[in-house]
Amino acid sequence: MAIHKLDLGEFDEIDYNLIAIHTSLEDFRLAYFINQKLPINLSKSKDEVQINIKEGETNFSRFYYYDLEKAISWNLIQNKNEVSQQKKDTLQNLFSNVTMEITTKVFLLPEFKKADFFLKIENTEDTMDVSKIKTILNTIDNISAVYTVDTNQIKSKNNLIF
Repeated sequence: MAIHKLDLGEFDEIDYNLIAIHTSLEDFRLAYFINQKLPINLSKSKDEVQINIKEGETNFSRFYYYDLEKAISWNLIQNKNEVSQQKKDTLQNLFSNVTMEITTKVFLLPEFKKADFFLKIENTEDTMDVSKIKTILNTIDNISAVYTVDTNQIKSKNNLIF
């Protein structure tokens, strides 16, 4: 009788490219400019990327496009978000009923705090030239830097599962 084994390493393979984008543009304007430069049609996704943090949960905006012809998924994801919490002042003083609002910056990938957005391109294999995409993205005004992220450096890979 033959013994069949399942190698879990097969499921651990990364089949996407991740491009970090540094810009001062808002998410919808960046998606608009990317749509103009690349042959894709990114649109706002109702399913935002949601991660759990110690303060609770936070959402990151996401723009999505699926190319049926090439079977490639495109995701433009926000990397920075601010979470605000309201805390009551516990000190007994003149202003004892004051509530303070504390804002905390949260990152989708904390290892890349300076990146504003990520362009995640799934199922690229050999059909896509990532360096050509980076060159095209660099032609967009208000984008200061574009570079490919080495997926081996990412410690919080689970945040990219959506």
